Amino acid sequence: MKSDKIILVLRIAVAVILIQTLRFKFTAHPDSVYIFETVGLEPYGRIGIGILELIAGILLLIPKTIWAGALLTMGLIGGAIMMHLIQLGIEVKGDGGVLFYTAIITFSLSAVILYYYRKNIPIIGKKLSF
Repeated sequence: MKSDKIILVLRIAVAVILIQTLRFKFTAHPDSVYIFETVGLEPYGRIGIGILELIAGILLLIPKTIWAGALLTMGLIGGAIMMHLIQLGIEVKGDGGVLFYTAIITFSLSAVILYYYRKNIPIIGKKLSF
């Protein structure tokens, strides 16, 4: 089915976005440290969120856990978006808003993925008929 292939591409795209940012978090890149210092989460938040993003990326690639990966991604990235809007600003250290807009795209793609796999969510999934 064509939509299955499109969703597979979206899953891979979100997983790649999540996983490729880990090198910045896990190597204490100065930009990553700056962001997490600004929001008061350095270093434990940076490392903890990195671990959760790794888990979300993996869950998105495992057929039975796609819904969980999408939901976890939405929670994590939703928090990142709020931090941009409340504390960091759209542009961070002259990036032209790339981090913020990437977060918006990642959140949106995860929402599409979660909607597509909504019926796979345990307990409530079968009740979601919209």
